[in-house]
Amino acid sequence: MMLASVMLGLLALLAISVPVGVAIGLISFAGLWSKGLPLIAASQAVFESLDSFSLMAVPFYILAGGVMQVGGISQRLVNFANALVGWVRGGLGAAAVLTSLMFSTISGSSSATTAAVGSTTIPAMVKKGYPKNYAAALVAASGELGVIIPPSLPIIIYGLVMNQSIATLFLAAIIPGLIIGASLIVTSIAAAYVQGFDTVVRVHPVEWLKNALIAGWKALFALLMPVIILGGIYSGAFTPTEAAVVAVAYGLVVSLFIYRELTWRDLGPIFVRSALISAGILLIVAFASALAFLLTISQIPQQIGLWLGSLTDNPLVFLLIVNVLLLVVGMFMETLAAIIILAPILGPIASNYGIDPIHFGIIMIVNLAVGMVTPPVGVNLFIACEVAGIRLDQIIKPLLLFLAVLVFNIFLLSYVPALSLVFVQ
Repeated sequence: MMLASVMLGLLALLAISVPVGVAIGLISFAGLWSKGLPLIAASQAVFESLDSFSLMAVPFYILAGGVMQVGGISQRLVNFANALVGWVRGGLGAAAVLTSLMFSTISGSSSATTAAVGSTTIPAMVKKGYPKNYAAALVAASGELGVIIPPSLPIIIYGLVMNQSIATLFLAAIIPGLIIGASLIVTSIAAAYVQGFDTVVRVHPVEWLKNALIAGWKALFALLMPVIILGGIYSGAFTPTEAAVVAVAYGLVVSLFIYRELTWRDLGPIFVRSALISAGILLIVAFASALAFLLTISQIPQQIGLWLGSLTDNPLVFLLIVNVLLLVVGMFMETLAAIIILAPILGPIASNYGIDPIHFGIIMIVNLAVGMVTPPVGVNLFIACEVAGIRLDQIIKPLLLFLAVLVFNIFLLSYVPALSLVFVQ
């Protein structure tokens, strides 16, 4: 009864455009009040959830993404990716995906990846003959790599909630991210051949190598960033949280003094925008912790565990149920809030079925990442449509192809755990 009341209340508040964090907070406090519990308990849960060193990584990665977007790093990554694969039919679309893959290693955010890559590649694809709605759909779909490829904000939140090593989760996400990126590249090339858009520019191998080396040299400092960040984490030089600070410092130095495309005047708006985005995310984290407290004292996780246990004792069937559940939840709920609420419920149940918590974390994140490219609240769709200058309904038809590819990847990663655990076992 409590779970039904919570979900109906959330849906009602979201339907009338109440911000996600505020909606979760109102439901949490109302639920505790209805159970006769002092509201100070919810307040304590809120502030305790924010008292975390690891959580400090969130605003710094967001700030780093803002610096990269304005500082010329994304444009150099686009040029390098286009030099590598732009010579084949569909190569510019493949370059957009490849750029998203590279930009994801320094942004940690799906929306930042979509905005940074889309603002450059969507106009270029349209100019080369791609349908505008197809270009927007491709960039929106590849933008989800921003929350899968490390460093990833949802991975950090999952590690905090489930008390798992963030560095290990980062390591586990590398192969899944590469698989998803590769599948989108293949799909974009195949679609270009089938539908007949994008011209083929024949390039001699020597000329291709020369262009790739020149573009790679110009993008050298951008390409070194993920090496420094991830290399520092895995070598033990610094923690994932400290890596976020290193990312900001490195991005500022490169953008201000090497590329010189970021001015001191640009910093004010970047800091303000990053602070507002961080505040919204941290508000969701805080109030979602209060909701998790309400669900725990109401024994909702135990009830769901018993219900799932009554449905099946087969871990493969359990994963099927969880995948469907997460896909539906991702369509209506913000990713970080969904992780904070559902991970403590589903994680222990998955362990009872013998599913590794690191593997289950990747399953959750990949599922919820798809929610970023599905209506009605898919943030990547709104960003891509805004950049392309089209309505949301115009992007749906070409998006279905990429959604099918993403769902296939979900089941592949769910039922082949070695793809997530190969580097961590």
